[in-house]
Amino acid sequence: MVTTIPTDAPQDRGSEQSIEQKAVAGMSQGALVRRRFFRHAGAMIALVVLVLVIILAFTSVGTVIGGTGKLQASGDGTLDINGFRIPGWWPLDWWTSYPVVNGGQPTLSLWPFALGEHPFGQDTLGKDIFAQVMRGTQQSLTVMFLVGIVSLILGVLFGALSGYFRGWTDSLIMRFTDVIIIIPIIVIGSIIGKMLGGSSAVVFGIFLGVLSWTGLARLVRGDFLALREREFVDAARVAGAGNGRIIFRHILPNAVGIIIVNTTLLMSAAVLTEAALSFIGFGITAPDVSLGQIISEYREAFRTRPWLFWWPGLFIVILALCINFIGDGLRDAFDPRQQGKVSRRKSNRAVAAIPSVQGVQMVEGPTSSDDERYMDEFGGGALPEPPAVEERRERGDQP
Repeated sequence: MVTTIPTDAPQDRGSEQSIEQKAVAGMSQGALVRRRFFRHAGAMIALVVLVLVIILAFTSVGTVIGGTGKLQASGDGTLDINGFRIPGWWPLDWWTSYPVVNGGQPTLSLWPFALGEHPFGQDTLGKDIFAQVMRGTQQSLTVMFLVGIVSLILGVLFGALSGYFRGWTDSLIMRFTDVIIIIPIIVIGSIIGKMLGGSSAVVFGIFLGVLSWTGLARLVRGDFLALREREFVDAARVAGAGNGRIIFRHILPNAVGIIIVNTTLLMSAAVLTEAALSFIGFGITAPDVSLGQIISEYREAFRTRPWLFWWPGLFIVILALCINFIGDGLRDAFDPRQQGKVSRRKSNRAVAAIPSVQGVQMVEGPTSSDDERYMDEFGGGALPEPPAVEERRERGDQP
């Protein structure tokens, strides 16, 4: 008698992998990170919006390279910005007063779409708010990227040295970090801003970056303390690699995830910090423009001309949210525990790749020569009872 029992057990080791593992089989770590990041909808939307804002801000009113950013009289008697200015496609600047059009209200029309002469409106002096907001966005972007770069360099450097060498190096760097942490950035920023008399965005961004690296340094230190005990570090040390090579070629690439994610959070916080300091008058001040300074300058006109607050506030929120969403996408991309959703089509394709269901035949009777001898010895009947059970049965005891 032959009994066939169907089974769905795969017949090869490759099919034992899950569908998610099959989708990423053979991909490098960098390819996996890019794949996860590009599939993060929120991060990709934020990245596109951020790129569009950067293009709009720097191409519309142009930008100023070098100089002090202060107003100066040009050869024809008009006022101009100190520094080399690259003009943009928008014909108006952010410091000149123009005739008030439409009562200073925004001329922007969404349907049918039209910018008008002053899409974001004008203030009481006739200054173009669109040009001011674009210039303020440039300043915020400059500060944001400078804070990210300076904090990244200092945080990684101090954190790597502290976590790798430990001992007195770790104690010295961490005590210095504690001193920086206990000093509020707003207070130091106010003092430095007052001393410099309204510094440029470059100086302001470098200053904020020098004060913002402490959190990143602590995270890098913790990662280095764990990674320096791993086997690949011991192998590199045995192979003759120096401390510098071990730090930057072996340990640092394994900590890049937490570094990038924390840097994006610092950049997002820098936008809000710059706006707050400029609002209270200790950041970027007139005649230059920043988003916080625009809100501070027109705070008295909140009820009569609310559009003077809408646009700078909107761009502050856009910048902060875009950086946060990008950081969230990078965090998910670098986290190996994150698994993307598998579509129904890919799921069906993976199932189809598994070998077909096969039957297992259960045969009643001997299946080998040893079984044949066993069956012959006991006559093919039931198996004999153990001797102990036989003795109890003869004495009348219960088995």
